[in-house]
Amino acid sequence: MDTLQCLYKPKEYASDQEVKWCPGCGDYAIINAVQKAFSELNLKKEEVAIISGIGCSSRFPYYMDTYGFHTIHGRPAAIATGVKLANPDLSVWVVSGDGDSLAIGGNHFIHLIRRNINLNLLLFNNEIYGLTKGQHSPTTKKGLHTKSAPYGTIENPFNVGELVLGAQGQFFARVPDTDVKLMTSVFIEAEKHQGTSIVEVLQNCVIFNDETHASVTSKENKIKNQLILEHGKPMLFGENNSKGLRLNGLELEVVTIGENGITESDILVHDAHCKSPVLHQMLIQMKLPDYPVAMGLIRDVESSVYDKEFHGQIKAGKAEGKIKSVDELFFSGNTFQVN
Repeated sequence: MDTLQCLYKPKEYASDQEVKWCPGCGDYAIINAVQKAFSELNLKKEEVAIISGIGCSSRFPYYMDTYGFHTIHGRPAAIATGVKLANPDLSVWVVSGDGDSLAIGGNHFIHLIRRNINLNLLLFNNEIYGLTKGQHSPTTKKGLHTKSAPYGTIENPFNVGELVLGAQGQFFARVPDTDVKLMTSVFIEAEKHQGTSIVEVLQNCVIFNDETHASVTSKENKIKNQLILEHGKPMLFGENNSKGLRLNGLELEVVTIGENGITESDILVHDAHCKSPVLHQMLIQMKLPDYPVAMGLIRDVESSVYDKEFHGQIKAGKAEGKIKSVDELFFSGNTFQVN
């Protein structure tokens, strides 16, 4: 979209508050992408509510010139649900971290997805508790030495996408904080989707878990280790898109174009709108060194939306009910008047 046609330029969504993330933090790129997405979507400031929990990412509402609510640890999804139901015309964005959403907030996270409420959740995954100084989180790699696991964590980490699909999620995307253009395009698609949109952002914490995603996101690794998915396009990656994915029985297989008679016609074409989550699950589970890591829009499927059905029930109840207002209720039945 031509910037001149936009209601606001990206920087006009920024508040007058000083941004206080650590120098080099991935959050700077993420907020930049959010502002670009809002500008391209032509969102009015008064039409947006940003809800956060507790964590470094949760300072987000202070830095945006929109409605915002910095809530309590693990509860932004629940509070955002109330915001959306109370004012369905708002564009509601939840900003949360891997600890905030997947540990204390895990219950709210899965039920938000199960209900399919029409809002967007950006999950900043730096695989650590940054604000509270480096304890391991539910996504920390097994074996990592942290302040709360000095001998190495012995827990198996969550895969965010697996949780989303397990909770019947209809929209899931994964993006790196090093690619503002990709983040912007995915955030736009998240807002356009009707229902709960979950976007996992592979975010870097320079202080307590620096370069945790470097094997995927660094300049020297991203071309060979990232598969950028686009609906309707073949799943190609690597230098000059020389590699791709195909199905070999019930498993995905990495192949090289030109070897053993492989051509682009042998490569799987991405279908983000397929109702079956089977292939989406396989893409979500891919990891190094055997596979590239899937990035971009992985799943985007239409389904019934909770808040629309909720307000539909209220409307139907009003139409069918004999009592149309609170005053009618108060003055119905046996009443008497005191002079």
